[in-house]
Amino acid sequence: MSEPTAHDPDWTFLFAAWLVATISTLGSLFFSEVMALPPCTLCWYQRIFMFPLPIVLFMGLMPTDSRGFDSRVVRYALPLAVSGWLIALYHLGLQSGVIPERAAPCTQGVSCSDVTIQLLGFVSIPMLSLLSFTIMIGLMLALKKRLK
Repeated sequence: MSEPTAHDPDWTFLFAAWLVATISTLGSLFFSEVMALPPCTLCWYQRIFMFPLPIVLFMGLMPTDSRGFDSRVVRYALPLAVSGWLIALYHLGLQSGVIPERAAPCTQGVSCSDVTIQLLGFVSIPMLSLLSFTIMIGLMLALKKRLK
């Protein structure tokens, strides 16, 4: 097994995806635990798909084959990221009014259509989630294409 180098684009794509997943997970925990913003139902669903990704991607960084990492990681991480992306897109549609509020699954507690935080005046938490999942999907698809 060869060790990956800093110039190995395959390993770099995987490492970047792990970094995005880790920062996103820590950011989500920061919003709920430090800033005391309770997550809505759709936020919880997004967390279900986000929180395993740092672990799955980190395990993929471990050298197991001739490439210097576990090349099977894409088949585990990509479905998680795509599922989270779909929920984040739906959530963003609710917040922006594209999807009617009556279609929100949030019947108790925090409303899924409320905007609790806006960074830079327009970036909401679901938009951050969508961006994170989009970056990870792009990196995983690029890695998958390179591995063929």
